[in-house]
Amino acid sequence: MKFSKFFLFASFSVLGLGCSLFHHAAKPCVPTTVKSPVMQRTESGLEYTITVKGCGPQASKGDKVKVHYTGKLTNDTVFDSSVKRNQPFEFKLGKGQVIKGWDEGVALMHVGDKMTLRIPAALGYGAQAMGAIPANSTLVFDIELLGLTEGLHKAATLGRDTIKTASGLKLIYLSDPKAPEFAESNTANKPVNGNKVKVHYSGFLLDGTLFDSSVERGQPFEFTLGAGMVIKGWDEGIAMLHKGQKAQLILPYTLAYGERGHPPVIPAKATLIFDVELVDFSK
Repeated sequence: MKFSKFFLFASFSVLGLGCSLFHHAAKPCVPTTVKSPVMQRTESGLEYTITVKGCGPQASKGDKVKVHYTGKLTNDTVFDSSVKRNQPFEFKLGKGQVIKGWDEGVALMHVGDKMTLRIPAALGYGAQAMGAIPANSTLVFDIELLGLTEGLHKAATLGRDTIKTASGLKLIYLSDPKAPEFAESNTANKPVNGNKVKVHYSGFLLDGTLFDSSVERGQPFEFTLGAGMVIKGWDEGIAMLHKGQKAQLILPYTLAYGERGHPPVIPAKATLIFDVELVDFSK
């Protein structure tokens, strides 16, 4: 969309972000203490040691994770602790909301795991001092993954027919196109140019990375159809839907953000995938 709203968060700190309460509906898990913990090292220089092994699902990019942590310098000076505050910390994994060492390390954890991360300065705060943390500090975090809420993923479309238009747009109906309310003859249930439409959407790159979602915000996006307020593929694709219908739009870069893309979120010449639902429309 030309004036798309990317509600992405950015933070150079794992400290001081607000937390909300949520629950992870996993099977009861009895964590097991690791008798002989072994420190492992990743290619980036991150060192991690699993001290307690949980039995819940593994965290992955895009998940909202809930953790308890205690952060220390290498001399064991504690600079922050959610445990001490009795307030777990939540963030979206892999979205740059925390330091790099956290995004990498927590992605190695399963719900119920406890892990010690030893984070070099390059994956922490670098040459920048941060409160009680001196510049160029190696950081040590004891982390427990308490729970997670799975992130949004693009809809599965295997076995569904793909419609390709002359412009290069590909559309896959996720709702049954044979339902009476979605019949082509039901023109009263279909918007035309000039109508104000209300759409829920989740946008993905080809590798499945979620870059924006009205579903996550709980607020449908509104625009005037055919008025050039959004990218070309949206004006064309949404006009093919009936009220209440869901579909997946696959847009070549010529119908999206063009050769330049929308840095830093959308790369140059990016094909975009949108799972959309036409919630409502009005004249």
